[in-house]
Amino acid sequence: MAFESYCRYCQEPGADPHHVAYHDGEYGFPSRDEPVLFERLVLEINQAGLSWLTVLKKRAAFRTAFHGFDVDRVAAYGEADRARLLGDPRIIRNRLKVNAAIENARRIRVLRDSHGGFAAWLDAHHPRDKAGWVTLFKATFLFTGGEIVGEFLMSLGYLPGAHDPDCPVAARIKALEPPWQRAESPDNHGG
Repeated sequence: MAFESYCRYCQEPGADPHHVAYHDGEYGFPSRDEPVLFERLVLEINQAGLSWLTVLKKRAAFRTAFHGFDVDRVAAYGEADRARLLGDPRIIRNRLKVNAAIENARRIRVLRDSHGGFAAWLDAHHPRDKAGWVTLFKATFLFTGGEIVGEFLMSLGYLPGAHDPDCPVAARIKALEPPWQRAESPDNHGG
């Protein structure tokens, strides 16, 4: 379905409730919570080649299948868990995506040692443009191309553009001072 923007689409009568809830309460809102960051990365990876609505409709099943996106639990998954995930019809059963989720959980654990956590790692590399982020993500994580990285970062407020400037949600997010906004602040001298 072609639409002018996610905001305008979600404000149309008859917009799917999954889209509306995500648009109004999550998309572009900053978070430092590790399970939220990990979930968003896994969902963006699973969206590749599919519609975002497909992923949103399967989101609850993903949460159950991946133990609430607990990084330590997913990082400890072995072959039995991999087989369980690939056999679960409630989620997207793609071997590359399942493998990426498990390996990326392991890599997030490494970020705890090097930076104090996933959010601290993001902060340590912010601000940078999308191309710089893509290069960094490809060097750090699996299955992280340009669209996945861009949407992941916009969805968490590290890149601007999640909402149209006149969208009512944009004002709510602006009040939270997302990372992209802090980076554009005249008080930010490049730190």
